Amino acid sequence: MGKGISMTRDSKFKPTDWALILGASSGFGGGCALELARHGMNVFGVHLDRQATMPAVEHLIKEIRHTGSKAVFYNINAADAIKRNETLDDIQERFQKESHQTVKVLVHSLAFGTLKPYIARKYEEMVSQAQMEMTIDVMGNSIVYWVQGLMARSLMKHGARIFGLTSSGGHSVLPNYGAVSAAKAALESHIRQLAMELGPFGITANSIMAGVTDTPAMRKIPNADSMLRIALAKNPQGRATTPADVSRAIVLLCQDEASFISGNVIGVDAGEDKVNYIGQKGSSDLH
Repeated sequence: MGKGISMTRDSKFKPTDWALILGASSGFGGGCALELARHGMNVFGVHLDRQATMPAVEHLIKEIRHTGSKAVFYNINAADAIKRNETLDDIQERFQKESHQTVKVLVHSLAFGTLKPYIARKYEEMVSQAQMEMTIDVMGNSIVYWVQGLMARSLMKHGARIFGLTSSGGHSVLPNYGAVSAAKAALESHIRQLAMELGPFGITANSIMAGVTDTPAMRKIPNADSMLRIALAKNPQGRATTPADVSRAIVLLCQDEASFISGNVIGVDAGEDKVNYIGQKGSSDLH
C-alpha cells in the first residue's frame, strides 16, 4: 500500500484538519489517505469491503496511525443516503467533542460501476437502465450529496479543498466504458458547479485526471493489460501514473498558495492524455 509513498512525517496541516476520503481502501483513495496523513492530516475513510479484503484496510489504518495521524474508517456504501447521513452525523458528533475540528479535504475516488456496452447482439448483454443510473450515481452524482451534507452541518470551512478523481474516459471513448465515461463527465460537471457555488465560502473544487494507473479498479476494465502497455508507450516520461503521483499532487493543491485554483480538470499524467498513440514503441519515439 505504501509503495512510492514516504512514511516520514512532514506536517503541512493543523492537528484539527481532517480529510474525508470516499473510496479510501485502495488505489487513489488509499494513496491519498496515506500521503495526507504523512503530512499531518487526520483521515476519515469511507470504503466498501468484504471480509476477504479487510486485512488490507486494517493494514492501511495501521499505516496512517503510524504517521501520528488519526484514522476513522466507515465500511459503508457511500451512495446510500441513510449511511451517508449516519456517517456525517457521526463526524459532527466527534467534532463537537473537540473544538476547531474541520474537514479540510474531500476526495471522491469511488470506483464502482458497470462495464458493459450500450449496444450488443443480445439485450441482456447491454447496459441496463438500472446499471447506468447506479454507475452515474455512485461515480458522479454522489459527490454533490456528500458536499451538501458537509456544508449543511458546517463541517467544511474557508480554505477547504474538494477533489474528484476523473480520467481521460470523461472526454473519450473505450469499449464497454460508456456508463463509467458518462459518470466521469458528470463528476467533472459537478466539480465545476461546486467551484462556482462554493467560491464565496473560500472553498475550491477541482477534478484530478490521472493517467492510466495500475489499480484494483483498473484491473476490472476489459483489456486492462493492453491499456497499460499503450499508456507506457504514449507517456512522455516513459512510465505509468501511480497513486503516489496523484496523492502528492493533491497535497500540493491543498496548500494556501493554491487557493485560487478552482473549477479545473487537472491532469496528473506527465502529458499522457495529450499524446496520440500512432504505433510508437516507447517514449523516445515521440521526440
